[in-house]
Amino acid sequence: LEALLTIDEETGMTGAFGLKKGFLKGDILMNLDSEDEGELYVGCAGGVDVSITRDYGTEKCPEGMIAFSINARGLKGGHSGVDIVLGRANSNKLMARFLMQAEADFGIRLAEFEGGDLRNAIPREARALLAVAEIKEAAFKKFVKGYEKMYRDEFTDTDPSLSFTARKTEVPARVMKEADQYRIIRALFACPNGVQRMSQAMKGLVETSNNLAIVRCADGKFEAYCLTRSSVDSSKEAVAWKIAAVFHLTGAEVKLSGSYPGWKPQMDSPVLKSMSEVYNRKYGKVPEVRAIHAGLECGIIGGVYPGLDMISFGPTIRNPHSPDEKVNIESVVKFYDFLCESLKNVPVK
Repeated sequence: LEALLTIDEETGMTGAFGLKKGFLKGDILMNLDSEDEGELYVGCAGGVDVSITRDYGTEKCPEGMIAFSINARGLKGGHSGVDIVLGRANSNKLMARFLMQAEADFGIRLAEFEGGDLRNAIPREARALLAVAEIKEAAFKKFVKGYEKMYRDEFTDTDPSLSFTARKTEVPARVMKEADQYRIIRALFACPNGVQRMSQAMKGLVETSNNLAIVRCADGKFEAYCLTRSSVDSSKEAVAWKIAAVFHLTGAEVKLSGSYPGWKPQMDSPVLKSMSEVYNRKYGKVPEVRAIHAGLECGIIGGVYPGLDMISFGPTIRNPHSPDEKVNIESVVKFYDFLCESLKNVPVK
């Protein structure tokens, strides 16, 4: 029995990426990293990080302007793989959509934009600091309230606590130059986000998605970071390059990095057969066999050790990658007992 403990699974999988050939001796891998007890996972999505950077010009804020801090808050967020199919709001996309219309209708000048903090989490909050002509104050406040109502109507089922508000604040000394602002806001609005394609092989499974996870605009520096996922490597690369194409039109530099492969299901797996039988004997029902639209280390490890017979399972976790993350205690006991029994019955070649 070998135990492999890896670091940084949530923030880059650097431990799994560091695994070398010849280190492991076994031919079966039980990956203890899934989120629903009673389910056995036999496949997962691969992923690639898309990083966008661009300098922009700034200028003194025009006279006769007042400033507002615009805040999108109260979103549910969640795991950018597991929860992407739920259609929850992305705070960065909400803000970009608002800014584009506000620019067209009110001639706003953007000073700052920040939203999201992790690539693998759907962003829950975003903030923009902008200036607008003082004579348009009343109309602009009404405009913001209208957007809040529209967003709450659109996401009433997925994000019932959503708020979109404007708070008057100190006028910034400098704002983004208009030409740069025009391009950056539109690129963010056009950036692919959410489910891009559903799997044709497994009903209900997302094949390809993207999460516009992090946006930063301040002091002449624009940054945006995405995580693109797919169980089909060519589709993953196509969406990543589509994002790159959008931002290349603004003159931004785009880098694709940290690419890792998906894990293709093997339905004739001996360990799958053995563990299904163990679960049925122990609990009186056959476990569900599934694939997940998230990055499990199985994809990376399987790339280094292509002959491994792999399976992933775990206790029941809800709302991962959010402040509401929790684990069902009873399921942990059940998961542990199942693990021990499965090890006793592991298929031997």
